[in-house]
Amino acid sequence: MSTFITTDGTEIYYKDWGDPSAPVVTFSHGWPLSSDAWESQMFHLASNGFRVIAHDRRGHGRSSQPWDGNDMDHYADDLAELLEHLEITDAIMIGHSTGGGEVARYIGRHGTSRVKKVVLMGAVTPIMLKSDANPAGLPIDVFDGLRAGYLADRSQFFLDIASGPFFGFNRPGAKVSQGAIQSWWRQGMLTGHKNAYDSIKAFSETDFTEDLKKIDVPTLILHGDDDQIVPIAGSALLAAKLIPNAELKIYPGGSHALGDTSKDELNADLLAFARA
Repeated sequence: MSTFITTDGTEIYYKDWGDPSAPVVTFSHGWPLSSDAWESQMFHLASNGFRVIAHDRRGHGRSSQPWDGNDMDHYADDLAELLEHLEITDAIMIGHSTGGGEVARYIGRHGTSRVKKVVLMGAVTPIMLKSDANPAGLPIDVFDGLRAGYLADRSQFFLDIASGPFFGFNRPGAKVSQGAIQSWWRQGMLTGHKNAYDSIKAFSETDFTEDLKKIDVPTLILHGDDDQIVPIAGSALLAAKLIPNAELKIYPGGSHALGDTSKDELNADLLAFARA
């Protein structure tokens, strides 16, 4: 397996596919998944002339499970160390959900000297938590409920999310894929118990407003208007106003899992943006 050790001793697993001399696209996954969640998109772009790189976030997948450091600053710094380790410049950075927050925080902390373009898909930016300053957000009770459900029966909790709102399989007429459900559950169960628990706070309460304002490269924001995990009104519609000259594309009826439920359209959109 391809791994490297961060400065705080965390082992990070990553995939590195395609022509080593080709333009680079990096992928940051959502909670509580791993780089496996991006394989369809990675295969498509690598098959069309790109080098694609995706890592398992600390505490997720095949990376190690540190007790501390399960926050956006550490996630962003791990990504920075991966790019340095592989000597990557001019990367097209793609982040989904929590991974979108990771990409935004990376730019907030490390700038865009290694970044050519950005894609935020179903991203948790600018902030998910409702407050007086963010009335479009979700109340803290939602995230407290996630934590309670997780601690009560983590395995069933993951199964319920995958079987329902994540892919939109709870919608009338939805074409349910048991394979997708099982893959999501498997990835979730590979997370460290505390790592995944801590990440709920990280993805819901971190404010990325100032990070988004620092994105000064071409940016594509993709979001499904039926995203039940990260509702579009409190995320993409706001983020598009904070990032200078960002392009927003809304997928009508799209779920949180565009990489699966809108795979062909998403793959085409990502390839077109990468080639532009």
